[in-house]
Amino acid sequence: MKLPLIALLALVVAACSEPEPGAPAPSTAAPEPRRALWILAEGSHRTLEDPARIDRLLERATRLGFTDLLVQVYRGGRSWFPSSHADDTPYRNIVASSGEPPLRRLLDGAHARGLKVHAWFNALSLARNRNAPLLEHVGRKAVTVDRAGRSLLDYPRYDVPPPDRQHTRLGTPGLWLDPAVPGVIEYLEQTLDDLVEAAPDLDGLHLDYVRHPLALPFAPGSRFDVGLDFGYGEVSRIRFEQEHGVKFRRGDQWDGFRRDRVNELVRRFKLRLPEAWALSAAVLPWADRAYLVAMQDWRRWLEQGWTDFVVAMVYMRDEPLLRYVSHGLRGGIGGERVWLGLGAWLFLKQPERIQIQLDQVRAVNPAGIALFSYDALADAPEVLEGLRWTNN
Repeated sequence: MKLPLIALLALVVAACSEPEPGAPAPSTAAPEPRRALWILAEGSHRTLEDPARIDRLLERATRLGFTDLLVQVYRGGRSWFPSSHADDTPYRNIVASSGEPPLRRLLDGAHARGLKVHAWFNALSLARNRNAPLLEHVGRKAVTVDRAGRSLLDYPRYDVPPPDRQHTRLGTPGLWLDPAVPGVIEYLEQTLDDLVEAAPDLDGLHLDYVRHPLALPFAPGSRFDVGLDFGYGEVSRIRFEQEHGVKFRRGDQWDGFRRDRVNELVRRFKLRLPEAWALSAAVLPWADRAYLVAMQDWRRWLEQGWTDFVVAMVYMRDEPLLRYVSHGLRGGIGGERVWLGLGAWLFLKQPERIQIQLDQVRAVNPAGIALFSYDALADAPEVLEGLRWTNN
């Protein structure tokens, strides 16, 4: 009896696809997630300031199964690498005391152990540094202005002034830059160039504070007549009018303009990086809140290839919520490149909770898991040493 042609073809395909006798079956298991640690420049351990602390970090990270180090090298307009644009006093002080550049020792030791090092770069936050070189170069207009026309430079104690203070707070008090102001992105690019020149063999750049500041409670977009948001400096409003050919007004078009300026920073940084470097960013875990409130369109960054991955900061004490959010982050655009960042410092006195959260996020097979922070965990060494990356 003759077989139908389609059945004959199916038999041929099946025969060709069978493995040779004795050949191992192809693995279908998901790859293990990358395992990262955030290391603060000015945390409790100030790791980069002492060669012995760098060596201790590398020994611990290797023994405990970490694969990536997110090492803070630029914050508050100050750098831990030689720079003619940032205030590189921290770098110069370290070299004067130890006799060697801190990133050189870190990179050589990390790469010898198979660890990747990403330079953690606080982009649009100056902390509380009024003397940052960027401010001296660009001027007062570089600092963002709120909806009421007040510069953060004029906020008392770097937080919302009265009478708004009765019901509104800044999520992270301090000085924030407005990326719509000409000169801001350019100066940050020049600072990045200094980093690339100082440490070209880094494995990546990890952006932080690449968004607008958040006022609590949140206002979902400028079209509402409630809440507090930012980016309203005169220079930014004039630029909006020139680019859109309309008189300034709040609303979706204005929000899109502000969001595009943050996108511009990310896109331009990606174009400036050495080809071998990965670009990542620490992001808010709620994509809609990031988009509407913080002007941080990180799903688009992944979609366009402007970032290679993002680390969603799922810092929360509520394990059911962590489960919901983690599953949601693995879906949607770019979900396969979302790492999950846990706030390990929240549970130093309840280390079993850290393990519960680790197991929860591992269950969704993320591309990576990061812990904040090395400094907090190193202050509780029994917690750090007790971390388990598997259920075995």
